[in-house]
Amino acid sequence: MQKIRPDMDIGQNIQAIRYQCKLTQDDVIAKLGVMGIEISKSTYAKLETNRMNIKVSELVALSKIFDTDINAFFRGLL
Repeated sequence: MQKIRPDMDIGQNIQAIRYQCKLTQDDVIAKLGVMGIEISKSTYAKLETNRMNIKVSELVALSKIFDTDINAFFRGLL
């Protein structure tokens, strides 16, 4: 099985922003579900640890949940 290599390691930024918003992973997963994006806790954890690439729809939804600009996820990487 080929290991997925993320293009950019944005997981740490996602996690840091989630901490700033004082949300747990479960909180974020529940909010994503309300927005129609079903994701397991395991999959979400993989996003934050850069073991899985994030979908654009998930990135847009997270920017809404965290009330932040999408560019914040790429801070320090570009």
